[in-house]
Amino acid sequence: MSDQTQPTALNLPMVDPLPPETQKYFDICVEKLGFVPNVLKANAFDIDKLNAFTAMYNDLMLADSGLSKLEREMIAVVVSSINRCFYCLVAHGAAVRQLSGDPQLGEMLVMNYRVAPLDTRQRTMLDFAARMTTASAEIEEADRQCLRDAGFSDRDIWDIANVAGFFNMSNRVASATAMMPNPEYHNQCR
Repeated sequence: MSDQTQPTALNLPMVDPLPPETQKYFDICVEKLGFVPNVLKANAFDIDKLNAFTAMYNDLMLADSGLSKLEREMIAVVVSSINRCFYCLVAHGAAVRQLSGDPQLGEMLVMNYRVAPLDTRQRTMLDFAARMTTASAEIEEADRQCLRDAGFSDRDIWDIANVAGFFNMSNRVASATAMMPNPEYHNQCR
């Protein structure tokens, strides 16, 4: 069991007291989720870093996009599965379960998205995210064209690439710092 006051293996305590805007953000998390995600606590040793992280995350995962929130969470899970990021698999696997209403889909994506009953659009999107994770330097126009053929616009392709890129980065940070998911995620939407 992890020490919930320290979300990572690093000794980087949260700023105390938190600035009022940050405290308000954390209070909203508690109101909506029932807890403050450890990834936020982990970044709260430096409020500028926390603000940069949350601004990027909120833009990629919550802002208007041709990708649904579920599709963006599916990308997060597939990238995290390839990278074997425990934190993101637990946290974003819970989000897939919640958004899809399908606990089995969440588990399939965590283990091997190729066994999930996906439509052509979703499969093509996740194949691209997987290729970006394992061989981004090998992506060619044909890969982008496959996305277009599946109905994605160039803006959607930009969003797919950015969500996959963000989770490749955050997976590596979470793994390198032994970031632990909040225990509450494990039981959500099962």
